Amino acid sequence: MSSSNRDASIASEPEPGDDTVSVFHYSLSRAVRARKSEYVKPHRIRIKIGTWNVAGCPGTDKDLASWFVDGKGADRRFDAKLAGLNLSGERDTVETDTDTYSTARTSAESGNESITQEGDPIRDEEEPSVRLLGGDKIGLYVLGLQEIVDLNIVSQAFYTDPKAIAKWKDALEAALPKGYTLVASEQLVGLLLLIYASPEVAETISNVSTVSIGTGIPRLLDYWGNKGGVTTRILLGETTRLAFTNCHLASGHDQTSLDRRCWDYNRIKTQTKFTPINTGGVLEDEGDKLGDEDFAFWFGDLNFRVDEIPGEDIRRILMLHSRGEYDVNKKQVGESFSDDGVIVLRNNDEDSGTPGMVSREASFDEDHNDEDSELPDPDGFVPDPHDDPASLQATLDSLLPHDQLSRMMKERKAFHQGWREGPITFLPTYKYDVGTVGLFDSSEKQRAPSWCDRILYRTRTDVNKYEKKCQDEIEAKKKDEEMTKLGVDKAVDDDESVLFDYDPTTDSSNDNMAYDENADEYDEYDDAENTLEHVVTKEGFLDMIRLDVYTSHQRIMSSDHKPLVSVFTLDYDAVVPELKAKVYAEVAKELDRVENEGRPGVTIIVDGKDSADKNNMTNGSEGIDFGAVGFLRRAIRSLTIANTGGVSAKFCFVSKTSISDDEIKNPSWLKFKFTRYFSNDNCDAQSPLDDEITLEPGETVNAVVEAYVHDLAHVRALNDETAQLEDVIILRVTDGRDHFIPIKATWIPSCFGRSLEELIRVPRGGGIRALIEDRKKGGSIPYTLEVHKSSPSELFTLTEAVESLAERVAADENMLEEAKVPRDKPGWPFDKSSWQTTKSEDHEELRAAIVEALEEDKPVLEIVGADVPTMKRFEIVSEVLLLFLSTMPDGIITTPLWAKIEQAIPNIGDGKVTVMAEERKSTILDILSAAPYYNISFVFLMSMITRVANELVPLTKEEFDALSLRKPGSLGKRSLSFRRSYTGPGAAAIDEAAIQRRIAWEKKAAEIFGTAICRAPMPANHKERKAVEDKMRGVVEVFLRRAEP
Repeated sequence: MSSSNRDASIASEPEPGDDTVSVFHYSLSRAVRARKSEYVKPHRIRIKIGTWNVAGCPGTDKDLASWFVDGKGADRRFDAKLAGLNLSGERDTVETDTDTYSTARTSAESGNESITQEGDPIRDEEEPSVRLLGGDKIGLYVLGLQEIVDLNIVSQAFYTDPKAIAKWKDALEAALPKGYTLVASEQLVGLLLLIYASPEVAETISNVSTVSIGTGIPRLLDYWGNKGGVTTRILLGETTRLAFTNCHLASGHDQTSLDRRCWDYNRIKTQTKFTPINTGGVLEDEGDKLGDEDFAFWFGDLNFRVDEIPGEDIRRILMLHSRGEYDVNKKQVGESFSDDGVIVLRNNDEDSGTPGMVSREASFDEDHNDEDSELPDPDGFVPDPHDDPASLQATLDSLLPHDQLSRMMKERKAFHQGWREGPITFLPTYKYDVGTVGLFDSSEKQRAPSWCDRILYRTRTDVNKYEKKCQDEIEAKKKDEEMTKLGVDKAVDDDESVLFDYDPTTDSSNDNMAYDENADEYDEYDDAENTLEHVVTKEGFLDMIRLDVYTSHQRIMSSDHKPLVSVFTLDYDAVVPELKAKVYAEVAKELDRVENEGRPGVTIIVDGKDSADKNNMTNGSEGIDFGAVGFLRRAIRSLTIANTGGVSAKFCFVSKTSISDDEIKNPSWLKFKFTRYFSNDNCDAQSPLDDEITLEPGETVNAVVEAYVHDLAHVRALNDETAQLEDVIILRVTDGRDHFIPIKATWIPSCFGRSLEELIRVPRGGGIRALIEDRKKGGSIPYTLEVHKSSPSELFTLTEAVESLAERVAADENMLEEAKVPRDKPGWPFDKSSWQTTKSEDHEELRAAIVEALEEDKPVLEIVGADVPTMKRFEIVSEVLLLFLSTMPDGIITTPLWAKIEQAIPNIGDGKVTVMAEERKSTILDILSAAPYYNISFVFLMSMITRVANELVPLTKEEFDALSLRKPGSLGKRSLSFRRSYTGPGAAAIDEAAIQRRIAWEKKAAEIFGTAICRAPMPANHKERKAVEDKMRGVVEVFLRRAEP
């Protein structure tokens, strides 16, 4: 495709008058959208959707690669459409399976033969089998599995098993071509939805949102997920919204089960709501729901059955087709089947518990000679299988009117809002004996064959047609009622008016809103099948879609269901960010140009990267690029604003185009201020000005834009790549035109804001930056990566530095008179209220240097040199340590671990440190031992705090003994004398003031570190919150009371 899919007549609204004038009447966003054809490029992808109920059978994951990725396992004998395909002329969605054909011939030549149930040998067919499109020709793989766990086991029927999802992800990733990226992965008990995209498609996908809805056994205020649906919404190319729903509806053949399936569908449909879409930094007001997407695909084990016909009759007639005995006039070739007429496959691999995927069909007649056979006339017309009463398709056509799903769609009870399905030309997908081809349920229940597994789809056009049809019916009903009220004579006159006013082009009564078994019937000579259907998306683009393949894989025998696949071709437009940014800037400039010249006007000049370089400047419309920006590192750019109009100009900065005039809200990572340069003692300086500036014509003013990422939630979002450093600031001129200044920066991935599970997977040497560079991608660190250390190296580096600096501070106090340790401030240097050096000019610079050193896995003390006073270094390193601990989402004592500690020691915050310390320590460590990496980090940190306490507020052995012998109620109570001396043989003096300082320091340190490392739900009530914080303090405090080494 060489041009955009956008149809100007459909995607654009009529704009009266001159083009230049019309731009003036639209807001910036609408003006940019009007030029969207300039910043999009057309794309075509293939979407392959597969659904399979694996019935909890072992070994089913081994078959996944063959049918879903490689496209093997489809049987032309059991699909009327595949049987009629001309492989040489068909689209590239179906091709000859040369590998299977070659293997079959080799097997026949070597004497390896298939066997029937009776043990009679038959030869593999010599006709090549088919292979569906797969491999790297698919842009988007969407897999829906059901019953990946055994739902008959209570422990698996209601809870998610992470091992199950890992098994299927590993199987699919091993089969996919190199470079395919996981887009979405969601498990709901037995349901699993996996979406993978090719490298080219993955980079155009954004706004992924997944919702799980349980419809199974009722529980308190909800339903279990043993039945339900999982839906993922993606935005493709910033233009096309796709929704994929994998479901497992209620089972059963009776009317109650059928009603429950309809209820399941409606609950999933109404309860599924996605997160709002964010495009270009603009968040939509509300999240989408099902029906708001451009293309929707609903698949899974819908469990709708074939009713009104005895199951035995269905089994018998389909078995005749499976054995090739339905057409009595057709000459039988090869050896006959057994009485059951079923081919059972045996796997040569004795270790495998599931049958292999090899075709076992009746062989050709040995006496058949290809040379004697007369070739058919290539111009001969192939009869329509629907018209051949002996064909498989004719039999399927007779069964489909009894399909419950089609009946529910016609009755508008389920899947009636525009949903449709490809032509069903294949055998029912349920229920088969495991390990067989064509043998339906031979168990005692002998369930009737049914198309339980389905793949439905609809477009925005389908939804609009359905809604229009409903609206037409309402209006027709109203008119009917009005005519009845007017009387028969008047009604007759109106009837004549309606008759002559009839316009067939506007009549939607013939629109097929429900399933029609003949609507999409296969016609080999129908060129319309090759035509893509046009769909206008929500964003106004003209996309096109076509269903290429809809069939089952009958040769897959490891489950009692057969896998089902659909292949779609989708043409869509994808936004090119660079082109859109250019158009954005041009539109902003054009809006400025067409404004009334008599109104205030200003010109903005953006200084270059080095604000001191006056020769490196750009126009404000081209935006500001801060380059690389890291956590707690400031980046500053300056602007020069001049009044180039003829009147006074009053202006101020505004951050978002969508906010009202009376609300000014700046992004958390950006700050703006106006300044004026002046000379002072032969050096340039700046003085801040008010937030709103008034300039007379010809005057100028400077502005400073500062990027500073410090918000912890923002840091986590940037690390996970769910947010970007992009924004647009507006210089709003009163009674004048707004000036739009795009701002962007490149985020430097940080070790701050990451979980402990992520950090232990960072290799040694180079830190988080080296890992990101090696993986060539950012985002969160997968838990599937190898664990390289038992505790984060950043924690080790910081605690080691803190211990070393504590020793130096104590040593400096002994040698230097001015280096006095502030022992009168409990918790120093961890209590920020006790810090003495944070107001120094280079404090932020030193802190940023330490953060950068941790990200690059460099020694902290080498970054902050010896020329910096020891006490200052001590406070800064301690501040960074606490910041690091606070930014860990899961902390060191995670929420689940905290719940266990709180349950085991409910009164941990009662202050009884000495009496039950050892018992409480043992309990806490036993609980933490369930999470070894967290346990090691916790013990590591407690050891550091204790060593710092022994350096800063030391006690003698006698003082430790005296402290440990006290009753809990006496702790913290001062004696009448600050120093109590014990007399007697060998008695040593005990400093009561030192003991009180130690108690106060331990309590304050435990309070600080308790809230920094523990993660627990915090009540809104102040008293309850204080109780939780006391418990957190108690957990740490019991580990700080240890004897002097």
